[in-house]
Amino acid sequence: MLRNLGKRAKYFRETIRFHPGPTSMIYSGHATIKYVSRDQHLPEVTSRILEAVTAGFADLIFINRHPLDSLLTNWVWWRTYIRDNFQIEGISQIYKNTDDLCVDLEQNFTEFRAFAEGSSDFFAALPGPRFLSFSEFVEEAELYVHCSTLILRLEDFMFNPFVEFCKIGNVMSVDLDLRHLDLPPPKTRPYGYLTVQGKVPRFKNFIDDLSAETKRRIENMGYNV
Repeated sequence: MLRNLGKRAKYFRETIRFHPGPTSMIYSGHATIKYVSRDQHLPEVTSRILEAVTAGFADLIFINRHPLDSLLTNWVWWRTYIRDNFQIEGISQIYKNTDDLCVDLEQNFTEFRAFAEGSSDFFAALPGPRFLSFSEFVEEAELYVHCSTLILRLEDFMFNPFVEFCKIGNVMSVDLDLRHLDLPPPKTRPYGYLTVQGKVPRFKNFIDDLSAETKRRIENMGYNV
């Protein structure tokens, strides 16, 4: 966004903030609608932003990806941060290939399940609230799907980042310089969870045992389980 929005880029901030009226500011970050979660802006903040969206003087762009891919990434991110106090940008910083991820998942599946269930034990080494359970994470995503001005899928950016970014420009009423857009695709593979479930039977069982409500929500977001 900073490379492609021209003069509007100066209004971009990596945080979430409410304005009581129209503004040129562009905010990006993580916030929850229903549940309190570690490192997420509180629902009280989000509710005021949603009121602005409903009133018509703010837009909300929600960028989504398959929840099971997010689950694996979030697990690796949080265990790395807790264990090494290091914030990663993606799984590829930790694992050379998917096989290495699968080996680690198989060996630490009890820990993975504790994270997926939102167990406070997973975050025992850190003061403060826990991160969302997987079912809560999916519910939050579905809530955003219902109230966003524009919904984008990370997988679509992998296939055609030009088309997807132009959708952002349209919502923001930005006159994009289409000849000079710098839009490398995301550095991740789409639907990586499918490979993992084929190599880690317990992960496949975890998916099969998801509640009917969680599966319904994932499918309502346009993804297969």
